[in-house]
Amino acid sequence: MDSIPLADKLRPTRLSQVTGQEHITGKGKLLEQVVNSKRPISLIFWGPPGTGKTTLARIIAREVNANFIELSAVSTGKKDIMRIIEDAKVNRRLGKSTILFVDEIHRFNKAQQDAFLPYVEDGTINLIGATTENPSFEVISALLSRCRVVVLEPLDFESVLKILKSALKQLKISSKKASLKSLSLIAELSGGDGRTALNLLELSLQLSQDGPLSLEIIESAAQKQLPLHDKAGESHYNLASAFIKSLRGSDITASFYYLARLIQAGDDPKFIARRMVVFASEDIGLAAPAALNIAVSTFQAVERVGLPECQYNLYQCAAVLAKAPKSRDVATAMSKAISAAEQYPNLPVPLHIRNAPTKLMKDLGYNAGYRWQSGFKHEKGYLPPEIKNLDFFND
Repeated sequence: MDSIPLADKLRPTRLSQVTGQEHITGKGKLLEQVVNSKRPISLIFWGPPGTGKTTLARIIAREVNANFIELSAVSTGKKDIMRIIEDAKVNRRLGKSTILFVDEIHRFNKAQQDAFLPYVEDGTINLIGATTENPSFEVISALLSRCRVVVLEPLDFESVLKILKSALKQLKISSKKASLKSLSLIAELSGGDGRTALNLLELSLQLSQDGPLSLEIIESAAQKQLPLHDKAGESHYNLASAFIKSLRGSDITASFYYLARLIQAGDDPKFIARRMVVFASEDIGLAAPAALNIAVSTFQAVERVGLPECQYNLYQCAAVLAKAPKSRDVATAMSKAISAAEQYPNLPVPLHIRNAPTKLMKDLGYNAGYRWQSGFKHEKGYLPPEIKNLDFFND
């Protein structure tokens, strides 16, 4: 038993024992309804590591008295799936439900996911998939439509602290050994991951031996917390979105924070610079046209300098863009122009502003009345008559 990690030893076995995720486990919420009805349903648990996906799947199976089969998408093939399906058919004839739990379901390819479809649909199995990636992109739509997507959030500080206190109580460790301050540090370092918190507590207790659980020991056990970020996944886009929205809101502190997160997580600095080039025209535009020059110069600097030195360029540009006045006049007018071009795609260009390279074209009225001079305004305007009253900037 001593070889079993603390997080597994203390894993809840009843829904009432689960800490956090009250939005799905609380009274009258989805999972409580499933447990009370004793009728399992197919689910996709989507959330970061250590938020209870596997634990909840096991609890549901136990509470509804279903046969529970656990697979990892990393090591399971289509033949394994079909063998499980045959067993599930036998269980069904005997009146027992089967819950098939697939960890990291986003790693299954389309053919493997397709294999589940008829058996989820006819009730042979109740599928519970777990994924850290957005299921909208990683799970085929046919399977997604047959499952209820349940979003699990990172555990808040108080929930993690409650888990740690409960662990100490079960381990019969006094507050003299592990103070509230020590537990608070572990909770902060866990990043909302309950399993990480318990693993860190376990290692810290081992390192402390017979002495108190000091902050120094915890920091030593934790080493450096790795950013919870996948450059190709949901977190990448969430951080990039938060960065741009902070620039748009002229919040320089938030902009710097999310920029730091992106860099620490290993994002390509050219990606960040490209986003700022777009932002300079989309959100600042005519209010401070020089911002575009700064953003383009920053992109060139990033290309030529590279990390780590180009961080200075990125942060300087972010500061300028955050502090700059904002205007979406160009972006709004561009959207109207695109809509007009889609609505009127074939209107002929007025004769008086057409090119007239030959005498015949001039005789036909091409370029009639047009003069080559700065600021010249033709009496007939420049738009086709059907849309002559359009004004993208003032309407």
